[in-house]
Amino acid sequence: HHRSAAASRVAAARRGKGRPDSAEYFLAVIFPARQMRIFDYNRVVRDLNGLSVDAFLQAVAARCTVTPANAAVKPERTGTFGLYVDGRWFHLAIKPELVPTHDPVRRLDVSVLSEQILDPVLGIADLRRDTRIDFVGGIRGLGELEKRVNSGEMAVASSMYPTQLPELM
Repeated sequence: HHRSAAASRVAAARRGKGRPDSAEYFLAVIFPARQMRIFDYNRVVRDLNGLSVDAFLQAVAARCTVTPANAAVKPERTGTFGLYVDGRWFHLAIKPELVPTHDPVRRLDVSVLSEQILDPVLGIADLRRDTRIDFVGGIRGLGELEKRVNSGEMAVASSMYPTQLPELM
C-alpha cells in the first residue's frame, strides 16, 4: 500500500511535465489469497517518554493485562502482544472494551497498539515521522528485538500478532 501511494505521488508530480505516460502505471502482481502470508511487523521505541520502567508498566496495565513471561513472547492470537523492556518479556492482552469492534481498521492490532500504548503512553502519534520508533520485520525474529533493546539503542520492543488476510481484505 505504501508503494502504491508513492507511485501515485510520482505520477502526479510528473503529470503535465512532458514526461512519458509510463509514469501513470506501475507493475503489479496478483496471487490467490490462499497463497499469501502476512508476517508480523514488530515495533521498537527509543525511550519511555520520560517514564521509569515501573511507571511505564503501570500505564500499560491500565490498558492491558500484563503477565511476566519466562521467554520471548510471540503472540498467538489477535488482541495480544509481547513486550520487552528492561531485559524482561511480558505478555499483554488488551482489555476487550478498548477494542473498537465496529471499525475494521481501528480494531486491527497495529491500530490498537498505536491508540492504546504508543500514542497515549509513549507520545508517538505519527508513526511515519516520529524518529523515536522503528519497525522490525518478523522474519528477523524476536532475538532482533532483544538485541536492539539490550544494546541501549531502544528502550522497549513490542512483538505483534500478524494481521490476518481476512482482516486485510
